[in-house]
Amino acid sequence: MSTVTVPPAAASGAGAFLHEFLRDPLRTASFLPSSPALARAATAPVPHTGDPVVVELGAGTGALTGVIADRLGGRGHHMAVELNPRLAGLLQRAHPDVDVVVADAARLPDLLAERNIGAADVVVSGLPWAAYPARGPRLTDVIAGSLHPAGALTQFGYTCTRALPPARRLRNRLAEAFEEVVVGRSVLANLPPAFVLTARRPRQVP
Repeated sequence: MSTVTVPPAAASGAGAFLHEFLRDPLRTASFLPSSPALARAATAPVPHTGDPVVVELGAGTGALTGVIADRLGGRGHHMAVELNPRLAGLLQRAHPDVDVVVADAARLPDLLAERNIGAADVVVSGLPWAAYPARGPRLTDVIAGSLHPAGALTQFGYTCTRALPPARRLRNRLAEAFEEVVVGRSVLANLPPAFVLTARRPRQVP
């Protein structure tokens, strides 16, 4: 885990997102932050009551972070995991009350354990398809094992990539790790158009 360094104020969210996409397109899911419509669809499982643990993976500059923070209203624990330290710095400055961590999503069990959190209630993922490796330990299993039995994972992707092998592989792996996987309608208001996968009832639980 790394310390979050806050970049100069001149770096705006959209500009930083485009810059990081051009630097490393495989690790940055898109050249633009998610739209409000996509943010609402991806964060739908976040409960309006109680003290849930909500984890973001690939939080970027916080297009979904603000929606989650508003819905929680200070309740529970909100952790945002972002591998890119520049984007994480922007995120921490914009949302100082969110637990922002610079780390790989595969370390999710360790990150929860370090905070004495047994499991998450909701995981909201904005990771690119490339973040789910074809070989080695399955990130889908890691996430499923980090959720409560009634927990949910949302993963958004872009309509133009849903037929590609990485997307099909992810669908198959989600079906193996969760009892239910639902494909949401296309969010045409997003650029590019996107959709949300919602996986519930993890087969591997703590």
